[in-house]
Amino acid sequence: MILSNEHTMIRDALRTFSRERLAPNAARWDQEHHFPQQELKELAALGAFGVAVPEELGGAGLDYVALALVLEEIAAGDGGISTIISVNNCPVCSIAMMYANDAQKQQWLRPLAQGDMLGAFCLTEPHTGSDASALRTSAVRDGDSYVINGVKQFITSGKHADVAIVLAVTDKAAGKKGISAFWVPTATPGYIVAGLEQKMGQHSSDTAQILLENCRIPAANLIGAEGQGYKIALSGLEGGRIGIASQAVGMARAAYEAALLYARERESFGKPIFEHQAVQFRLADMATQIEAARQLIQHAASMKDAGLPCLKEAAMAKLFASEMAERVCSDAIQVHGGYGYVSDFPVERIYRDVRVCQIYEGTSDIQKILIARALSTGP
Repeated sequence: MILSNEHTMIRDALRTFSRERLAPNAARWDQEHHFPQQELKELAALGAFGVAVPEELGGAGLDYVALALVLEEIAAGDGGISTIISVNNCPVCSIAMMYANDAQKQQWLRPLAQGDMLGAFCLTEPHTGSDASALRTSAVRDGDSYVINGVKQFITSGKHADVAIVLAVTDKAAGKKGISAFWVPTATPGYIVAGLEQKMGQHSSDTAQILLENCRIPAANLIGAEGQGYKIALSGLEGGRIGIASQAVGMARAAYEAALLYARERESFGKPIFEHQAVQFRLADMATQIEAARQLIQHAASMKDAGLPCLKEAAMAKLFASEMAERVCSDAIQVHGGYGYVSDFPVERIYRDVRVCQIYEGTSDIQKILIARALSTGP
């Protein structure tokens, strides 16, 4: 895909920011488990919090191709920050654009898109991962309120978010059609950060277990209508998978660039190791895989921008990009030899950061199921 001048300018602006403000600090943030509040404010000023949200609602007024470019560039600097930004854009802002009423858009979407608030998406539960229809969290109507009880697991920005979209069961007997979605301000009594996960990577992004204990919210915080929650949750996944795939490409590219630089500088047998054909072939394969993944992503994003269904294409992009990224990061470690296995060089951290891309927003196996299902019903 040939980028427009506008897309190229956006990519270049985020690339400069990422190289100057994120990459130099990523190792320290990883070691300190630091949440980069200041850098997030700066990204908000660049329009990264609501890339595809219309300008009249506080966003950048761009599209999903632009969002893919933004997330790739941020991820090349720091994987954890790209996850924070990805979740805020999609599913949080994308769900608000599609299903929030006008009052909710002013109350929640506008500050989320402007970066004045940070959003979280509370779907996954301790006993419910990819099967979103098996939720146990309940929301009971009580006058002009709903009272929510349950536990949510692996919630990105669960500690630092200002508001969360929470999926809960409002009618047990209705199955998938008994799930509803709600805006839950995290300052609400009963919204409890029960714990933070000790993760393999992405330490600049918090991942929390959230306990909802008699959490009372106004009935006006219902998103859409009762029973629409499952549909609402799924609606954010196309864009979310495009976003995760873009993150994977960004991290893979950062590892590849580090390996290429190392290969040009490291000498073996009297010459740079880049001059050894085995290393050249490895780097050539890495570059090719990254570009192939990027094209899949941009194809899916352009379909979404055109208003076309892209569930299959988004799943393909997410599947290929996330698995490609682990291979490329592993190859980058291999190019570095023993130095790739220690924290003095960035590829060790990037490998840890990228591994989760095969898990969140639907595992690789789930993507294959979605793709196969689409193949069975289409041409």
